[in-house]
Amino acid sequence: MREAMKIIIAFSLAALCLAACDLNEKPYGFYSEASFYKTEADAQAATMYIYDAINYIEYSRAIVFLGGMNTDELYPKGDAAASTKDLDAWTMENFKRNTALGNFFKYSFITVNRANAVIENVPGMDMDQDLKNRFTGEAYFMRAYSYFNLARNFGRVPIHKKVVTTIEDSAAGLAESLDELWGFIISDLEEAIGLLPYYAHPETGRTDKAAAQALLAKSYLYLASAKNYGVAQYKDMSFDVDDYYAKAVQYAGAVVDNPEQTTYAFDPDLLHIYDVDYPDGPEHIFIMSMDRTGDGEGQYSKISKMYIPYIAGGTVYLKQGDKDEYIPTHDGWSEYKTEDAFYESFEAGDRRRDWLMCTEAYDKNGNVVWKYTKGNDATYPFCRKFVDPQFSGDKTSTKPYLLRFSDIALVYAEAAGPTAKAYELVNFIRNRAGLGDLPAGLSTENFRKAVINERIHELAFEGNITYDLRRTGNLHTVKALAEQGVSTDDDIVFYPIPASETDLNPNIE
Repeated sequence: MREAMKIIIAFSLAALCLAACDLNEKPYGFYSEASFYKTEADAQAATMYIYDAINYIEYSRAIVFLGGMNTDELYPKGDAAASTKDLDAWTMENFKRNTALGNFFKYSFITVNRANAVIENVPGMDMDQDLKNRFTGEAYFMRAYSYFNLARNFGRVPIHKKVVTTIEDSAAGLAESLDELWGFIISDLEEAIGLLPYYAHPETGRTDKAAAQALLAKSYLYLASAKNYGVAQYKDMSFDVDDYYAKAVQYAGAVVDNPEQTTYAFDPDLLHIYDVDYPDGPEHIFIMSMDRTGDGEGQYSKISKMYIPYIAGGTVYLKQGDKDEYIPTHDGWSEYKTEDAFYESFEAGDRRRDWLMCTEAYDKNGNVVWKYTKGNDATYPFCRKFVDPQFSGDKTSTKPYLLRFSDIALVYAEAAGPTAKAYELVNFIRNRAGLGDLPAGLSTENFRKAVINERIHELAFEGNITYDLRRTGNLHTVKALAEQGVSTDDDIVFYPIPASETDLNPNIE
């Protein structure tokens, strides 16, 4: 079914086969959408095919490259790919040809195209209405999710509302404005909210009403804060800042302060959030689906290998919080290395540093076999949010955390300002990390700054820090940019549209 679907809903936005075939010719063995969308199993296969696009390693790794590697959170190893080094160093003259940016753009639109196929075909099928609503709602969510990420990284991009089937379809121009693009994202999420229910036992890797409400809250906060902080291009959008902050509170509140939503909540155990055997834990609103039993990378995960340094060429053990307990893991490839300054930016006693970042590794008897030494580039405090004690060789079940309950709680707090509920949410997160409450009586401006700082430490290594810096006009403070003399965010709000797209489509220059 997987291979048949690849034929049925093939992505052609980038016109990958322009030189090889005539898209107007009907090839042998072609399964048309009209002949495919007949049963509930067909509709489900098409829906699952949407999610499959973000599991490609070029996309899942780009979550880190674009959400953290390009800040002072992480840096790449010395022999990393040139595209990764360019992102880390902000070598802007190379961005048009950067393969990581090109792949992220491509797979985002693959997701859009697959979502469009479901949106076009499933509503007209003769099948159970609840399932029809679910599949269509998930498609609207995934289309919005892709455009949400495209908009944050590239600004105006083409809006595709139907399946790309011809060369002409693939040559759409850019959205007329950021207002139009973000309006499309918001409209899709409203559609998803109307179609999707809450699930008492959601399936790992799939979305529901809470996920759509969470992403809509993040969208409103992103826009409100970007305009509030005077970020270039966003400051000229037509909405009212206070209205969008209020909408962020409304939709985040539907997740974190809603008696009808009983599936997601704070996990009181910090380590349990990142226990690979509990992807259905209460924090996980939207999490990528990968399992160590998969046949190929993307079905299984190597994320842990990226963060962990090469230590001994075999199994090492990591301490479990402040307990005298150790869990096994493989060692790694030192691909995503933590900056010393980021490690030192955590408050003293913060368990998110002391428990979720490792400065020592052990043998099975608890003897130290590796130790971080500041100034020694071969060692660094490494992230252990992605560890699978049941690893099979390089294969693990570690998964990117795409939407977490704590993320949305902090969205609510930042948007609301220093209300009692906002303080309650932030203080729970701080107390869970072993820290005291925020100071009482903060002004709205100072409270929001404190919440943004909390986001940086709570969501570390989860692909968020770049966007929090970007939407608050602080991306230019990244060391690599400051060293280049960049003093504002005006020229770095968006990456350029990849040359792999502009070379084929003259309408998006």
